[in-house]
Amino acid sequence: MSQYANDSIDAKYSKIRITVDEALDFNVIEHLIEHLGANQSWKVYADYILDNPKIKEINGSIIRNQSYMKSKFKEIKLRNITNFVASDEYRNSIHQLIPGGCHTYSKGDDQFPILSPAAIVKGKGAYVWDVDGNQFLDCSMGLTSVSLGHAYDAVVEAVKSELNNGVNFQRPSHLEKEIAEKFLNLVPGHDMIKFSKNGSIVTTAAVKLARAHTGRKLVAFPGDHPFYSYDDWFIGKTACNKGVPDEISELSVTFKGCSIQSLKELFEKYPDQIACVITEPEKNQCANCTCENTNEEFLKQAIELCHANGALFIADEMVTGFKTEFPGTITKYGITPDMATWGKGIANGFSFCALTGKKEIMELGGITREGEEKVFLISTTHGGETHGLSAAIATIDMFKNNNVIEHNHALGKKLIDLCSQLIQENNLNDYINIMPSVWMPVFVFKDQNKQACQGFRTLFLQEMIRRGILFQGVFVPCFSHTEEDIYYFAKAFSESIAVYKQALKEGYEGLLKGSPAKAVFRKLL
Repeated sequence: MSQYANDSIDAKYSKIRITVDEALDFNVIEHLIEHLGANQSWKVYADYILDNPKIKEINGSIIRNQSYMKSKFKEIKLRNITNFVASDEYRNSIHQLIPGGCHTYSKGDDQFPILSPAAIVKGKGAYVWDVDGNQFLDCSMGLTSVSLGHAYDAVVEAVKSELNNGVNFQRPSHLEKEIAEKFLNLVPGHDMIKFSKNGSIVTTAAVKLARAHTGRKLVAFPGDHPFYSYDDWFIGKTACNKGVPDEISELSVTFKGCSIQSLKELFEKYPDQIACVITEPEKNQCANCTCENTNEEFLKQAIELCHANGALFIADEMVTGFKTEFPGTITKYGITPDMATWGKGIANGFSFCALTGKKEIMELGGITREGEEKVFLISTTHGGETHGLSAAIATIDMFKNNNVIEHNHALGKKLIDLCSQLIQENNLNDYINIMPSVWMPVFVFKDQNKQACQGFRTLFLQEMIRRGILFQGVFVPCFSHTEEDIYYFAKAFSESIAVYKQALKEGYEGLLKGSPAKAVFRKLL
């Protein structure tokens, strides 16, 4: 008997495991022989398992080639990183120079254990090196913006070549037309595009266009989604809303993410007042969804609901773009939002973001409709810098000509399978959870009471970093990651689990150096 996955066999049997490699396998075989005898064909046993899902669950968590995983662990020598002298010096001075110590709050010192790199000197492929010279396997890849790999040769060469021509001019670069046509060809139903240097600019531009198009004031977004913009319309609804007048905050309203009923109730509460709904079209949790509708159903119903109520629908593909699909979730599901915002991943870490949309909406920000009131949409001196445009062109070409999405998803699945097995083997299913999203797996760490806990999470980050993995609780597969990297991650994960189990018995306080990481959106420092 064996685990069948041959292409010539019906796909419904591909996930069935009929073998004896582990103790749990023996339990399944014992059950099959007891109920069906020992001389049936594999198909009889397989059909029985399909008809009895609880039997499949007995060994369903065991990954294929588990013995291979263990042999790989024997080959891998983990790094042991303990020197952060230069990082400590950096930390001691940077907060006197830069508010927050950096330019993205999620990169801040309060987001990491104290035993971690304070600043990065260089990156290449899937690796980065810190100010102490320590090498780390990178997991977050520039906060998900690096989709191919650090200093990826094809992108770097395109940028180098373009730099010789200058980066900013009195009139637009000819590249603006090329990238506009190239990107719009990827997004069916969208006719126009606007560039910027960061995501907040394009999400706010989309909101402005929606207000201009509808003549309404209110903006709706899911209150349980993490981030859309640093501008007042979003920050005013978060815990850290100091500096945003209440009058501005009240122009934004929230609903429960992925709940069409919650969105319906919002339109009923604010009839003829909502200009737009902006939402991420897909989240990591969608891979393990327990919502009333599938993600695809919600998106289609939400668009219909918006249009029925005179509002626009904006898909924020800032995170999902170039990850869930190429170019993103809206093409994955074949939906056409009124506008979409794009950023992380488009230019492999270079600063390039975009707003795409339908012509009748987007051209409100133009200058060709003489006699109409002008909408001052986006005006950025650096929005069309040529090196960012050339990086975007090279990145798009790489995605078009290579199976980047397929590669990244396969590695994401491999990581999920390996880590899930390690969690299962250590009886930690109640304490470490994985959102099984192949495009960006997210790990949740819990305390003795099975509650998500920053202290336990920070301890796990500390242990992974000690073993040479710059880990913040997520893994963003990129084209430079290899299967070897995934096994390295898994071995470090296995050793970190041992420390985690000790913490569940004794508490994390004696094992974690320094304070737990904190939430970005919090009321008090």
